[in-house]
Amino acid sequence: MTDVFVNYRTGDEESAAAMIARELTRRFGEDRIFFASNSIAPGRRFPSELVKAMEKCEALLAVIGPRWAEVRGADGRPAIEAEQDWTRREIRTALDRGALVIPVLVGKATRIDRTALPEDLWELADCQYKRFDHRNAGSDLTALGDTLVRLLPELNSSDRDGQTARDRKEAQFREESDRDSGHTRMRTRDVDQRVDGGIGNLNGDLSGTFVNKPQGPVNTGRGHQYNAPHFEGDNTGVQFTAGDNSGTVHQRFERERRRSDDGR
Repeated sequence: MTDVFVNYRTGDEESAAAMIARELTRRFGEDRIFFASNSIAPGRRFPSELVKAMEKCEALLAVIGPRWAEVRGADGRPAIEAEQDWTRREIRTALDRGALVIPVLVGKATRIDRTALPEDLWELADCQYKRFDHRNAGSDLTALGDTLVRLLPELNSSDRDGQTARDRKEAQFREESDRDSGHTRMRTRDVDQRVDGGIGNLNGDLSGTFVNKPQGPVNTGRGHQYNAPHFEGDNTGVQFTAGDNSGTVHQRFERERRRSDDGR
């Protein structure tokens, strides 16, 4: 099925039309784009092939350069005035069928003046256009292709550039996921190796205060703390209260009095 018909006039920017058709064919495939010079096989009947393509297309791109309305036919009159002018017939057929018609203004071409058109093409003057400039060929062709995808969603399935963009995005997502997963594993390993002892359990996020192998008094409570233990050996005990540790700490350490020999 032909989705897009590239219409142009010989003698007016046919090179631009060929460039547009080539890029759209690369992006969407040759079955989706009709360009007479490439799409009609040798030996095929030119008129019948054109008519078939016109009757099947969903959109027509009318490539219009500065001389589009001025090119003259064999009789010396503007070609656009001839009833059998193929450029005119292709556009008229698309308009009559209700197909999407997009004028593509090339270079310094301006919007078509209705007075320069035969009556059956007046509607062409009202169609919103796109621009193509050889100096911005890359970006203009990309924008034109993106417009066609938006207006003709059926082109999505054969959009090579769209698939490339989706593949790139998916690869980036996998890379970021793998990187985040690696950081998580490293953080978990650090906790497993370095956290030993302390108060409570480590399950999930660390919040609050964790006491790891304390070597002296610890206050986690409200008010004053008084530590007055009796130690036989070194001062390595732990005393604590519950709360927010907003007071002061007072400590007094006494060694146990030795019993006298009389008390043995």
